[in-house]
This record gives sequence, C-alpha cells and structure tokens, in this order.
Amino acid sequence: MAKRTYFTYKGIHLPTIGYAEETLRRTENEFQLLDDDMVTVSYPKSGTNWMLEILGLIWHDGDPSYVQNTIMFERSPWIETVDGLEIALKYPPPRFLTTHLPFQLFPKSFQHSKSKIIYVVRNPKDVVASHYHFAKFCDALEETGTMEEFLEKFLNGNVVYGSWFDHVKGWIKLKDRPNFFLISYEELQQDLRGSVERICHFLGKELDSHQLDAVVKNASFQTMKDNKMSNFSLIPNMDHSRGKFMRKGISGDWKNHFTVAQSEHFDHIYQEKLQGLGVTFPWD
Repeated sequence: MAKRTYFTYKGIHLPTIGYAEETLRRTENEFQLLDDDMVTVSYPKSGTNWMLEILGLIWHDGDPSYVQNTIMFERSPWIETVDGLEIALKYPPPRFLTTHLPFQLFPKSFQHSKSKIIYVVRNPKDVVASHYHFAKFCDALEETGTMEEFLEKFLNGNVVYGSWFDHVKGWIKLKDRPNFFLISYEELQQDLRGSVERICHFLGKELDSHQLDAVVKNASFQTMKDNKMSNFSLIPNMDHSRGKFMRKGISGDWKNHFTVAQSEHFDHIYQEKLQGLGVTFPWD
C-alpha cells in the first residue's frame, strides 16, 4: 500500500484522496449557500455522523427508512470534497450539507445567508483517541505512529483539518447568532431526547412524542452500527479488517490511551489556547 500523504491548502492539511485544491477554491469562493440550507459543521471525529443520522431521522419524522436506504454521503454531502461538492450542487432545497472546514475556509457566501449552522464539538482528548484508531484503517489518513507522536502532532495542529483549537475558536465566534447552534457529543450522550428536541426547535421542525421516540431509538449507537448506510462499511479506501468506524461510541475513552503526564500536558495547552473563549464545555 502506498504511503498516505496530505497536501496543504492555505495552511491546512488535507488528504490527497477525495480532495483537490480546485474544489476547495470553488467551495470557498463560488459555492452559494441558500437561506434554507442546514450545515453540520465539526472537527473530524466529533460526532458528525451521529448528528447526520439524527437530522435525517428528524426531517423524516422518525421514519428510519430514509437513513436505511440512503448512504450518509448523499444525505448530507461534505462540500469540500470533490464528490461532495458535485452532489451538493445538484441537491434540491432544502439542503442538508456537511463540512469539517475551519471557518476561514468556509464558503464566503455565508456572510449574506441565513443558512443554519449546527456546530458539533467533542472533548478533544476523545477526538485524539478516536482519530488514532480511525487512521489505522482509513487509507485517506496519514499513519499516526505512537500515541505520544500523534498527540504532539495534534497539539501542534499538524493533522488533517489543522488545529482543533483554531477550529473551535473560529466557529465559536458565531455563538450569539440566531442561525448558529452549538451542541456537544457529550450532551447528545447524556440526554439524547432533550438534545433532539432542542435541534428540532432550532430547525423549526416540531415532532410529537412518538416521533421523538423513533428518532432516539433509531439514532442509538447499536442501531447505527447495524445500518450499512451509516456505519461506513460501504465506503471505499477503508480496510475494515483493520478496524471499525463504529467502534465504541463513548466518552472518556482517552483515559485508556493517555498517561497521567500526557493528560496534564494536554490540559496545560488546552487552558492556554482557549483562554477567554467565553464558553464552558461539558468536559471543562
């Protein structure tokens, strides 16, 4: 197998598989966001696909047939990828879209749009642990080396999509806008039903009690793990003999990977970089 490599676009590392500079330029400068677009934004390994499953279920009143018959990448295409941008351009409104882009590379048309942004954030220590395992079988990602080596790359922002800290700081600036909704992976875990109700309210899509029950049931980890349209088993460039996309679906797995010294080192940099952010996360 060829060595996995990244290229750099405006200082951000991206995979050579599925991405191209021309597509990134088009996404940033030409792609037109519409007022009724709903865009899920996240740093990789933060619960993106869980949110997409939830949104697909909400929009279809809890009926799972849509998410069971339409693959994730077509339901809500990643607008910065070569294939995703083409799907998005043909998508009839209202569009569900997805991106991992930092704010500075997001479509400039957002400045003049009322499109809704759902920003999903996760404890960055768990992001590290999740990425570490995901890279073992995803051929688009560079190999991580040891946990100690990958941790330093992560803290320095020398990873795919750049610095987690810069990503969060860039998007959190929108926190007071009415078309921006912030939610964490941990909130989804602690109170999925309550989170679904809040998402529905933000989207202006109210569901009755039975429909809410159906969303919660069909967005569970086990149900998603069994759904071939959501569990990445149909995605090329992944060797599922080396690992599974739907691995644990828990919070706190970082404790199985970090030493005490690594955790303390991480905490020091975290506090330094996010000082004055004005937001408290569930893991703080």
